[in-house]
Amino acid sequence: MESLETEKLVDDEDPPSKHADYAGRVPSQLISDKQPTKGNNGARSSPFSILLEPFQWLQMLCSQLNPSFVLGVFLVYGLNQGFAGSYFKVVSDYYWKDVQRVQPSSVQLFIGLYYIPWVMKPLWGLLTDVFPVRGYRRRPYFVVAGALGAASSLAVAGSKLPVMAALACLIGLTAALAIADVTIDACIAKNSIEIRTLAPDMQSLCGFCSSAGALLGYSTSGFFVHHAGAQGALGLLAIPAAMLIVLGFMIYEIRVTHTLHSEKRMIFEKVGAAIRGMRETIRRPQVWKPSLYMYFSLALSFSTHEGQFYWYTDPRAGPAFSQEFVGTIYAIGAMASIVGVLIYQKTLKNIPFRKLLFSAQLLYGISGMLDLVFIRRWNLSFGIPDAFFVIAEECISRVISRIRWTPMIVLSAKLCPLGIEGTFFALLMSIDSLGQLSSKWGGGLVLGFMGVTRTDFHNLWLVILVRNALRFATLGLIFLVPDADQSDVLIPSDLLSKSYGLGLGSGGGEEEEGLQLSRIKGNEGDIQD
Repeated sequence: MESLETEKLVDDEDPPSKHADYAGRVPSQLISDKQPTKGNNGARSSPFSILLEPFQWLQMLCSQLNPSFVLGVFLVYGLNQGFAGSYFKVVSDYYWKDVQRVQPSSVQLFIGLYYIPWVMKPLWGLLTDVFPVRGYRRRPYFVVAGALGAASSLAVAGSKLPVMAALACLIGLTAALAIADVTIDACIAKNSIEIRTLAPDMQSLCGFCSSAGALLGYSTSGFFVHHAGAQGALGLLAIPAAMLIVLGFMIYEIRVTHTLHSEKRMIFEKVGAAIRGMRETIRRPQVWKPSLYMYFSLALSFSTHEGQFYWYTDPRAGPAFSQEFVGTIYAIGAMASIVGVLIYQKTLKNIPFRKLLFSAQLLYGISGMLDLVFIRRWNLSFGIPDAFFVIAEECISRVISRIRWTPMIVLSAKLCPLGIEGTFFALLMSIDSLGQLSSKWGGGLVLGFMGVTRTDFHNLWLVILVRNALRFATLGLIFLVPDADQSDVLIPSDLLSKSYGLGLGSGGGEEEEGLQLSRIKGNEGDIQD
């Protein structure tokens, strides 16, 4: 994903010690990029090669990136963003609809506020990069994220809160996810720069963990809403949040030993360096153009989710799907999302960005027309039952959405300069979150303007038609995307050669920032439990 094969950021002949920098890697754990994965030849000749291939892929990632990095992706992307995020999506919809009894247009505006913590990711990135707590840069923020998520979950589950108090608690849940996400994103961004050939694989790993967690979250959400109620179901989200606290205490990290005066001076210097670096980078056309495309591709396709959700569950105007079936729809969609990850990993990761994103956006607009068919109930005219049609539509849209989203994340990781890759990647992700916020608020305004309420869905089809037209209009902005391969270098070499020096490790060196669940002591790298 990173650069031309002849234009490498890290020379293949460099000693492995140069790469033992970020994801908890140590020199003895690295293998050469040119070294074949053990067992590949045997797997090819085995009848079980297809079944063994995913395990060999994971083995390769663990060898190149360290098992602790893979475990960190699983905990944050799989358990929290995947499971907790999907579970929260369904349960919170029923919470607003059945407990708070809020109109769908208002819920759209509330959900837009969920993205505020994600828009603030550059702030979380700066905090974790340059503001150590008691000498630690990563551990405290995992603990804070877990405590915030657990407290918010238990508060909203305890009793019926006023609308604004409930909204604050639900925003607290999303803030916990955003803070925890920053550390892993920084690891991914730096690894994507320094081991460019594995960048698509890392995004595939994130997508797989997220989709697998979403499958579990969606498949259980309807069951818990039915048997425990929306409030009780929200209380279960304290468990994934508690795992972040555990991770905060388990993660291995070198403690900074600077004095208070020198630490404050270094912090101000590094904040200034980070701000200058981000300003210099975002002003480059190679960076702001694709960033602008990613924002508009999300914002222009405004969300109609709440209007459709209320219609799905309405016994008079809609098909009146049960709570369990709504969760099943999303669970099957999560499985389809995994298929999208596999399609990207096997066939699409070598296609140039512009060609791939153009095709994905075109299919995204076409798939949106299926919503229109369903709302108008034309599927019944063709003899297609509601349940079958909505599942098929969910599968198609989720596969296309994953294929559309993954290369945009790969592209974002490739736009980050060394030294501020964590903070700058957080900035790019905040731009995407701002696009999603705009999508939610735009959808809420259009739903309200068109008169779509809890019981009136006469103009819902028109809202979807306008949304689909904007999806097709986004194709006119594809020129902003670089016409480059996913393995090319996209930012100028002068940015890659600069080191903005956000590391706060002792001795002025850059601190090792990876997730490592075993302790390393001494200069010789002896491992102890």
